[in-house]
Amino acid sequence: MEIQISIIVSILLLFQCTSIISGQQPKAVRLSSRTERLALFELRSTLGLRSKDWPRKSDPCSGWNGIKCRNDGRVIEISVSGLRRTRLGRLNPQFSVDSLGKFTHLTTFNASGFSLPGSIPDVFGETLNSLQILDLRGSSVINPIPSLLGNLSNLNQLYLSGNGITGIIPETLGQLSKLSVLDLSQNLITGSIPTSFTSLTNLTSLDLSSNFLAGPIPPSLGTLKSLQLLKLSNNSLSASIPAQLGDLSYLVELDLTTNSLSGSLPMDLRGLRNLKRMMVGDNDLDGTLPGNLFTSLNKLEFVVLARNNLSGPLPDSLWSVPDLRFLDVSYNNLTGILPSTGLSANASARVLNLSNNQFYGNLDSSFASISFIDLSGNYFEGKVADEALPVNSSLTSNCLQNVSSQKSLEDCTFFYKAKGMLFDNFGLPNAIQPPTASPSRKKSRKWIFISVGVLGGLCVIALLVLVLVLCLRKRERGVDDQATRSVANSPPVGGTPGPSGVSKDFSEVGEVFTYEQLLRATGDFSESNLIKHGHSGDLFRGVLEGGTIVVIKRVDIRTMKKESYMVELELFGRVSHTRLVPFLGHSLGHDNEKLLVYRYMPNGDLSTSLYRKKRDDDESLQTLDWITRLKVAIGAAEGLSYLHHECNPPLVHRDVQASSILLDDKFEVRLGSLSEICSQEGDTHQSVITRLLRLPQSSDQGSSGSSAAICAYDVYCFGKVLLELVTGKLGISSSNDATTNEWLELTLPYISIYEKELVTKILDSYLLVDDDLLEEVWAMAIVAKSCLNPKPSKRPLMRYVLKALENPLKVVREENTGSARLRTTSSRGSWNASVFGSWRHSSSDITSAPGQNTTREGVGSSLKHLSAIGSQGSGGGDLSASNKKPSSDIFPEPSDLPDIERPRAD
Repeated sequence: MEIQISIIVSILLLFQCTSIISGQQPKAVRLSSRTERLALFELRSTLGLRSKDWPRKSDPCSGWNGIKCRNDGRVIEISVSGLRRTRLGRLNPQFSVDSLGKFTHLTTFNASGFSLPGSIPDVFGETLNSLQILDLRGSSVINPIPSLLGNLSNLNQLYLSGNGITGIIPETLGQLSKLSVLDLSQNLITGSIPTSFTSLTNLTSLDLSSNFLAGPIPPSLGTLKSLQLLKLSNNSLSASIPAQLGDLSYLVELDLTTNSLSGSLPMDLRGLRNLKRMMVGDNDLDGTLPGNLFTSLNKLEFVVLARNNLSGPLPDSLWSVPDLRFLDVSYNNLTGILPSTGLSANASARVLNLSNNQFYGNLDSSFASISFIDLSGNYFEGKVADEALPVNSSLTSNCLQNVSSQKSLEDCTFFYKAKGMLFDNFGLPNAIQPPTASPSRKKSRKWIFISVGVLGGLCVIALLVLVLVLCLRKRERGVDDQATRSVANSPPVGGTPGPSGVSKDFSEVGEVFTYEQLLRATGDFSESNLIKHGHSGDLFRGVLEGGTIVVIKRVDIRTMKKESYMVELELFGRVSHTRLVPFLGHSLGHDNEKLLVYRYMPNGDLSTSLYRKKRDDDESLQTLDWITRLKVAIGAAEGLSYLHHECNPPLVHRDVQASSILLDDKFEVRLGSLSEICSQEGDTHQSVITRLLRLPQSSDQGSSGSSAAICAYDVYCFGKVLLELVTGKLGISSSNDATTNEWLELTLPYISIYEKELVTKILDSYLLVDDDLLEEVWAMAIVAKSCLNPKPSKRPLMRYVLKALENPLKVVREENTGSARLRTTSSRGSWNASVFGSWRHSSSDITSAPGQNTTREGVGSSLKHLSAIGSQGSGGGDLSASNKKPSSDIFPEPSDLPDIERPRAD
């Protein structure tokens, strides 16, 4: 009986639980508005979305990815981020979302990472009054921000970063009183920061970095009391840092790096009591660091003050910030003795960069617990104990006793003498000063000097006459081509290679691998790991035992020049620069095969990255955008400028082309193909003499002496690389055949300093550029044309090319009292002043585009007399030849070199 009762009770309980569960289960929300249903299907059509993501037979509220509805069946969120278009939709992607106007309750629209090329439609500001989040990050949006966005009174978060937005920031954005996050970074926005931002009292995050904003930082930003993040880096902001920023008591991150800010660091910034990251590097700040500034900033973790003009000592209060993990004050004029105490208990986690200042004194053991420290480029003296510094430390270019690569005795002695201190003479006994000569000895020496001077003068005159006679005898046409031809016969780095029987020790150059290690890393050099057959060896992809991906060059000395790999080893043993491909090591033990190991570059080289398939199953091409192309050009110019102007003797690459410009995972440039590098050591005296005599022979010498003739070969090749970036014409930089020369003859006439629109006729059709970006394209084309001057002596030095690429808008704009307005066509006649060093050109040298009515020379003759077409910025006003002096900001005019060559009248 009891068993029956238990069964009945269990059945009743089960029935009751089932009823409760079924009663509590929510019903699936279905779209209730027919208007919104039709609008969604229209949006699916205009955006070209796949039916897999938005299936026609499913209810949008429950079956469509990225759609969210209220309980009453009205759409409140639309997200196309991460969705893919159909094949047909990818052919013609557009920012066509007019149907969004039908969603009157929409609070969120997210298209981050989804390509929407075009302008932001007015529909956002006209009808979407309920919108709270608008996310268009990385959506290929172009043109200015519409002022109608200021009507979105409920907007809380606005993300427009990583696009091609141009124009100025509309003042109407100051009407978005509920806005908490504003991100306009990584665009092409010009103008100044609107003062209307004062009204954004709820703003917690403001990111305007990586644009072209100019003018001062508005002091009114200090009224945004809720602000926690302020990023204004990578712009052209000027004037001083407003003291009012110190009122932002909740600020956690302040980033003002890479601007043109001047003045000193305001003492008022001590009010930033919650600040963790202070980055104001790469500006023009000067003065000393206030001692009391950092006493209240006890939450600082990351401080960057590098690349300014700061002076004075490093405050003890900064040195002893308890949570400081990263400090970079490099490239300033800071001086003094470093404090021996004050490092907090967590110093082992610190990274300190104090390089390239004027710190001095002895180094004690207080730095031993730090994880990394860079003290190079200072004036520290004395001995360094092994336990005084961490393993990861840099001490080069100091005055230390037991460390290699230090400053000269003269430099160290002069520095310490200027400080009123005695230098320790690298631990050696001080040299005995020679006794002062007696008056009679001085008198006899005076007559000796006079006699030597007279004889020397006669020898110089005789030498001048002899050189003049020899030069006149060897005078011939076509001398300008000698520089280019001489490159092929130049000696490698370090001069002429020694005898083949002499072996050099390269054990200190990188890591030494065994042949078997690299054989395993490449799968016995299998074809599947072959990257390409290079002219100096075969390149293979490999994976070392620790998982590091590398590139291994296999040089078969039976078929390749033996010196090719030795040139690279000698190069990496002498120089080091971030723009050179990172060299990891080598294996030289095999008799017939020598192996060189480099870091793997995920994005290959420029020739393969300019265009590439998005996926193996997709035939459409993905091309580098303009910002990346300009970044690549600047990076390559930095590498070549280092070789030409920072190495002694100057080094010539000799193989500059798209395939030698390697790209890492962030598209940072690393120069490869270094087996052809040679050092150039010319007869400087003959060059000076021929210049003084104004002989035609000096035409093959550049403005920097004998090295410029061969360095000019690199400049010419780099000009072809720049043309590839502008036109998208692959293979130009790697070819010198008649077809390439014919293409250059047809293309160069479309590059003129007088007419911007001409360059659009040769512009890469895959590039999406607005008017502001077109100016940068135009500037690069002008620089490219100047590099391709047939006369080596008329080509710009690489350091001037780099300066022009870093300031492209200065090439084609004038600076006019705070605004950068385009010069009119009529004002460009003044540009025939000095450009790219000591170049001269006249208006008759400017090449005309085919089909234009002009009296200038035609294509053929103009290529023979291509003049230097360059860029200059000047301060304000009309840029006319009558009232403007040429600026030397980008292209300084050497005062010690006469104008050697002038175009001959035909």
